Formats: sequence, C-alpha cells, structure tokens
Amino acid sequence: MIIDGKKISSLLVEEVKEEISAIKKKTNKSPSLSVILIGDFVPSQIYVQNKKKKSLEVGINSEVIRYSKEISEKEVIKKINELNNKKEVSGILVQLPLPDQINKEKIINAIHPSKDVDGFNPLNVGNLASGYKAIIPCTPLGCLLLIKNIESNLSGKHAVIVGRSNLNGKPMAQLLLKENCTITIAHSKTKALKDICAKADILVVAAGVSNLVKNDWVKKGAIVIDVGINKIKDRLVGDVDFNDVKDKAKAITPVPGGVGPMTIACLLKNTLECFKKQNS
Repeated sequence: MIIDGKKISSLLVEEVKEEISAIKKKTNKSPSLSVILIGDFVPSQIYVQNKKKKSLEVGINSEVIRYSKEISEKEVIKKINELNNKKEVSGILVQLPLPDQINKEKIINAIHPSKDVDGFNPLNVGNLASGYKAIIPCTPLGCLLLIKNIESNLSGKHAVIVGRSNLNGKPMAQLLLKENCTITIAHSKTKALKDICAKADILVVAAGVSNLVKNDWVKKGAIVIDVGINKIKDRLVGDVDFNDVKDKAKAITPVPGGVGPMTIACLLKNTLECFKKQNS
C-alpha cells in the first residue's frame, strides 16, 4: 500500500478549518501565525509561501516578516519578544536554516513555549519526553499520524528510527514510545545498520542519504516512513529506494507526496492548539 500523504493531510487540514470556523463564529477570534524569514534561500522562501497560503485557506491569519541575511541576532530576538507579547499572535515560527551569525539555540529558546508551533523550545521538548502535554514537532507528528492511519494499535511493535536529530529522530522516538513500541534509534555511527533495519515492524528513515534503504533492509510487511528528500538531477527522491522496497513493505510513503504534506498540515494543527491553549 502506498500511503497517500496528500489525501491524509487534506483530511487533517479540513478538520482544522472546520474547528477554526466554529471558533470564529462563537468568539469572533481566529488563530494568527507569524513567520520570520531571514535571507534569500530559495527553498525556504517557497516553503514559507506554502505555509502562508495553507494558513489563509483554513482561516489562520498569517504574516511573513522578512529580513536580509545580514540581520543581527539581537534584532531577531527583539522581534520575537515583541511577538511573544502580542496577544493576537498565536504562533511564532523562525524558518531554518539561519545565517552563521545567528545562534539557532538562542532563537529557539526565545520563542515562548505557548507560541512555539514547531515544538522546538526546551520546555516542549521536555514535556514530550516526560509524557506530558506538549506542542509536538510537525514532521514527527505527521509521521505518527501516517503510521496510525495504517495501524491504529502499535503496542508491542519494534520501531527503528534512522536519524537522531532534534527535528525528527528524537521526538519520533518519544511519540512511538508513548504508543508502547520498542524503540531502536540508529544513526551514521551504528554498526550493522542494514540488519537492525531489517528487524523493524515500523521503519522511519531520516538519514539524508538518497536511496539508502534497499529491499533487503526491510522486513516483509513493515510500515516504512521516508522522511528524506533529496534532489537527483531533475527529480526528488527519498532515503528509501521506493521502487525496490514498495512490494515488500506493508505500506510505504512516496517522495514527494508522503511526509511533506503532513508537515504543513501539522503546523496548522499546532497553530490552532497554541491558540486554544492561550484562550482557554
């Protein structure tokens, strides 16, 4: 089965849209998302425009605050503090990557946890790790929703996550642990990586290496989630060799059209959650 991220994300987007519409009718209020975009990195510009477009479609007020790549860290933090103090701003997102003169950790820490739609602030990270209510990073949340669309009860499953980043690998492990999975986190220094992957009931790959995972890396009947996105000549491919693996897996996400659409849908969901938390 090919997991249709576009279809599943559109259902989530529609749910968010309906809930925002109901809230607006009742309170005359709606969520608002402020995105800070620094520099002229083309993929970031495209991604931010897609975020703004989708936000407006569901009824989220959206603004993009643009700065040149020469902007100082102090100025960016000053703007974040202004947004933190604006009641009408529900969520704040600073688009990564950042120029060299700006410390990513300081920027993430500056965003108030209640407005942290990316779920990167240490308080949200700690709450997720502790099993408390938290804003969950968009990509791993999207991955979990795709997995549960295939199999709702994950208890006892062996999940292997390839990649240990703060953006996906670590929060993905926490989410699947909460679903009572047994977790293995693998990475570039893991020995016998192929053998470990081949034992997984659920395989989530975010290695940043195109077509890394082949047929003999995958257990028959496994659910395979490909987070990777790599450009080869004029086409996009994932970290999983899709054509080699698709007939062996129980279900697999394509690239593009798998995890990507879910990431933006979950950003909208997180913005709504932040709004509800602030107005509870």
